[in-house]
Amino acid sequence: MAIDFEIPEDAKAIRDKVRAFVHDECIPAEEQLKYRPYREIRDELRVKARAQGMWCPHLPAEYGGMGLGPLANAMVQMELGESMFGAAALNCQGPDDATMLTLAVHGTPFQREKFLKPLIEGEKRVCYSMTEKAAGSDATGMQTRAVRDGDNWVLNGEKWFSSAATAADLAVIMAKTDPDAPRHQQFSTFIVELPNPGYQILRDIPTMAHPGEQLPGELGAGHAEILIKDLVIPHENLLGGEGGGFSMGQHRLGYGRLRHGMHNVAMAQRALDMATKRVTERSTFGKLLSERQGVQWMLADCATEIYISRLMLMHIAYKAEKGMDLRQENSIAKVYLANMVHHVVDTAIQLHGALGYSTDTPLARWYTSIRSQRLVDGPDEVHRWTVGRNVIKAFKEMGTTAGACGGELI
Repeated sequence: MAIDFEIPEDAKAIRDKVRAFVHDECIPAEEQLKYRPYREIRDELRVKARAQGMWCPHLPAEYGGMGLGPLANAMVQMELGESMFGAAALNCQGPDDATMLTLAVHGTPFQREKFLKPLIEGEKRVCYSMTEKAAGSDATGMQTRAVRDGDNWVLNGEKWFSSAATAADLAVIMAKTDPDAPRHQQFSTFIVELPNPGYQILRDIPTMAHPGEQLPGELGAGHAEILIKDLVIPHENLLGGEGGGFSMGQHRLGYGRLRHGMHNVAMAQRALDMATKRVTERSTFGKLLSERQGVQWMLADCATEIYISRLMLMHIAYKAEKGMDLRQENSIAKVYLANMVHHVVDTAIQLHGALGYSTDTPLARWYTSIRSQRLVDGPDEVHRWTVGRNVIKAFKEMGTTAGACGGELI
């Protein structure tokens, strides 16, 4: 019996609908950034998207989302990433989307009503403060402390690279609550409304990415350095119970890694489309670039990597649909997709020549922003370390490494 790669008709229909919206509305709207504020354009797109029933595709219908399963959501996200407005128009932009899911799964009825509801409505944004300078990729090394004081918790410490903090109305903060507990049970997560004098945004950290003429904070694209000093948070704002912060955070990051990967596929696809259009129109030395074998090989390499990437994500979506363990595949895909999009965009720049290096196309902006993909949500080296350990574990247990590298695809 053959493996069935048929996509359900309803999933294909919503993919096609989102694809048309991105190409007809979102991509053309990018030109308006030259003379109109980002939020004004985004809000107009949101009205159009919501009127067509496209809103929060990552959330269950009971919370006001589209109720898409992992497969259909993956197909939608692999369209939205073609435009900087795509995810924002449907209110599923990072880092908000993963935190919405966390609140939906782990939040109390009070927390869902007070904090999740305005996020779903698009009235507020949220940031996630976990990373610290001293800890880096080792979340268990964080030093921010939370001490119980009656009906409150008092937090002190610092956070580093809290994405979208300067655009956020809420912050979800991970802090150490019990240093004597087992390593992965020492941490808890808290919700705080912003602005708050105990949560001081020192600055948006300058990076190699250039979000254009508008401030990173306006776009929600900044990464802030935070000082947490005598921050008082009510006990009712403890999310997921005491000691549950680390495991809950890993679940949240798991979705974020996949969403990054899905958007990377979309961006790579648009970059390859742009590159192919360019080489079919430009002649050098009396010959179209597209007729040169070396150029065809460059395009072939990009197509191969995008194809592999799509298959990875669809397989992971399948495992998610079935409730299967996808951590190994998620780590493999996270590394591969981050490097794939970098290579495809770099190739597109090369084939555009000086035009690609200029800011007359979005390629230069993409190139400087996607470099972070190999660092955020766990650097390449940490994921490769984890994957490698699983390869060894599989061999010791089964006498073969196949189980750790796709030997059993379903």
